[in-house]
Amino acid sequence: MDDDSAEIELLEQNLSKTHQISQKMTTILNSFDTRLARLEKSILPLYNSAQILNRRASNIEKALLKIDEVASNQEGIAAEEALILRGPQPGQFEVYKDALQRLNASIAFKASDQDTLDTARLVETGAKKLAQLYTKLVAEGSSGTTPAPGVEIVKAPFPSQLRTTLQPIVAFLRTLPVPSTHPSHPAAAAILTTLKDAQRGYADMRGTWGKKCLEAHGKRVVDRADTVEPIATGRELGAWVQSVLSVAREEYDLLIEMSTLVSPSQLASHFGNLLNPLVLLMSTTITALVAFSKRSLQKYGFLILSAYEALLELQPMWEEISALKVSPESRNDNRKETNEYKDVLHVVRMVCIRMFPEALADIKLSTAGRTGDTSTALLDAAVEAVQFLNNMQEVLVGSSDILSVVGDGNWKMGEGVVVKKQAIVEVSAQTLLEHFIYDIVVTIINTVSLIARTQRRPPFDSFFLLNNIAYLRKNILEPRQESLIDYLTKPTQDILNSNFRTAKASYLDANFSPLMQSLSDDPKEKGKAATKEKFTRFYDLLEEVLERHRLAKVLEDDAESREAIGNDVIKFLIPSLKAFTQKHKEKEFSKNIKLSAETVESQLRSIYR
Repeated sequence: MDDDSAEIELLEQNLSKTHQISQKMTTILNSFDTRLARLEKSILPLYNSAQILNRRASNIEKALLKIDEVASNQEGIAAEEALILRGPQPGQFEVYKDALQRLNASIAFKASDQDTLDTARLVETGAKKLAQLYTKLVAEGSSGTTPAPGVEIVKAPFPSQLRTTLQPIVAFLRTLPVPSTHPSHPAAAAILTTLKDAQRGYADMRGTWGKKCLEAHGKRVVDRADTVEPIATGRELGAWVQSVLSVAREEYDLLIEMSTLVSPSQLASHFGNLLNPLVLLMSTTITALVAFSKRSLQKYGFLILSAYEALLELQPMWEEISALKVSPESRNDNRKETNEYKDVLHVVRMVCIRMFPEALADIKLSTAGRTGDTSTALLDAAVEAVQFLNNMQEVLVGSSDILSVVGDGNWKMGEGVVVKKQAIVEVSAQTLLEHFIYDIVVTIINTVSLIARTQRRPPFDSFFLLNNIAYLRKNILEPRQESLIDYLTKPTQDILNSNFRTAKASYLDANFSPLMQSLSDDPKEKGKAATKEKFTRFYDLLEEVLERHRLAKVLEDDAESREAIGNDVIKFLIPSLKAFTQKHKEKEFSKNIKLSAETVESQLRSIYR
């Protein structure tokens, strides 16, 4: 029991000591906690200050790095800016090109909008400098000495060395940013405007240069129109227009090579600008020639007709060139484009349409003259009619086209008959030409016959009629232009031959029938006195005929036909004279035979030599 109490007491003592120790530990720990709180309170401001200082140090370091970067960039931009502002120097195009490419590339990596705008403005300036160089080189290639008038021109000169210089410039200008390829580039719109201006300047300069190269020869054609044969002048104009179109076509190929903007719409627009001076020159020159020809359509009509034929042949070439100035948008919208060539062709056609009716009218107007005239010379209208028919053969395409526009038979509108509209009937060119030639022949024959009948004094009217009809027959049936024969129908040939026979018979009747009548036996005239009177009258009439033929020539410019007429006269008269003189030669009338039949024949032949 005592042991148990002792153990319990010992345990209580140990428990008390343990409690005391716990109290002391608690006190110590509380003291540590208080001290730690005080320490934390003391250290926290220092920690916060240190954090702030660290952040500030980091920011300062970043700022210094940025300053270094900006300073470095500014030094680079300053160097690039100086290069760009100077513009491309001779032999340093690649350096200039590389600088612009670097500036363009740097725009994508700029952190600041202001930096991007500054660089973009510098790129824009560089583009303008290159465009100025491009324009300068084009201007240099579009000036100088023009080809001499009369030299065939197929293209406006452009030095090959300048083309070589321009090619890399053009190639680089095409790579510059524009809205269609770089929509976000700040300078794209301004660069596009610059390139458009450069391209417009190119078109203006090349168009003006082409006009300058061609206008001297065009002026030469007009100036020489009064001295050169009309058809040759018309063909010369056609050759000149072909040169204009050839130059235009060559310029389009050069435009494709030298264009800074290669979209179809831009090419079409600028080619239209380039073409304008050439078209204006062509229109002005042709209009001047038309105005010149209108002063005397009778004299210069075939000038315009041959020009019209040449223009017709060149129309497909114009259509090809004209299509190049039409943009795809206009073509899709079916917009009506101005066709300057068609307008000029219409003006020329209107003048040509007047030619054929006026040719007939001019022939008829030649009947105006005085009566009692003794002239036996060729009628101007007859010579002009033959020349007209021969000239037509040199411009058959143009003639048939104009006649088809006038309409079959409508060229006779000058006769006072109202031409009514008829159902459209397709008439071949061959038929139209045959009908018109027939009408020309009939009109000139009727005119000659009317003048001989009303304005020439007998027997000179027979000379006049024979000379003119024989001239028409020979020069139409045996024309200078052999192709005319292909358009002479049987009625045309028959009317010429028939009127020639009539004219020859009229000539023989008027001049030699009185001689024949003087030798004829008349029952009322018998006896020696009557026979003597016949001889006397025959020789008097013969003298009159010889004297008349000394004044009036027969077929003066046609020796072959004149000799044939002389043979007909001999056959007509000499057999009767020989018979009459033979009948009275053995009688007492031999002294009345002043001239033998052989002598009379010789005298008659002399007037046809």
